[in-house]
Amino acid sequence: MTAPEHIVITKVIRAPRDLVFVAWTDPAHVAKWWGPDAITSEVLAWEMRPGGTIRIDMHAPKGVVYPMSGTIREVVPPERFVFQSGALDAGGKSLFEVLATVTFADQGGETALTLDLHVLSKTPGADRYLLGMKAGWTQSLGRLATLSEAGG
Repeated sequence: MTAPEHIVITKVIRAPRDLVFVAWTDPAHVAKWWGPDAITSEVLAWEMRPGGTIRIDMHAPKGVVYPMSGTIREVVPPERFVFQSGALDAGGKSLFEVLATVTFADQGGETALTLDLHVLSKTPGADRYLLGMKAGWTQSLGRLATLSEAGG
C-alpha cells in the first residue's frame, strides 16, 4: 500500500493561541506531547530559529527508539511554524522527508490548529512508516491539546 503524500489535520484546542504556540515551540513542552500514545520523547535539539536543528528520539515500549531529525524553516509567533523532518534508519540516514506547516488561528480564546504535511522524499520501504503518519500526528495533537488545556 502506498502512503499519502499530503495530509492536513485540524484540531481546535481549548486554550489561547499564545499558549498553544509556546507548547509547540518550547522544547521542554515538546518533550511532553511529541509522538503517538505510549511514546515518550527525548528532545536532543530544538533550535527555535530558521535553520535551527531538530533532533528527537521517540522511545516506544520495550526499548525501541525511533530517531528523527529536521530543520526549522520559519517561526512567526504566534501564527505559524514551519519545519522539515524525517525518521532516521539505524545508520542515521533519512527514511523520508516531510515539510510540516503549522498554523495557529485565534478562535475566540481557543486555537484552531492546522497541520499541513507534505512528503518531499522517501526511500523504498518508507511507506510502512508513512502509513501511520496521520494516526501518529492525530494522537500527538491530542496530547498537545491535553497539555495546553491544562495550562501548559
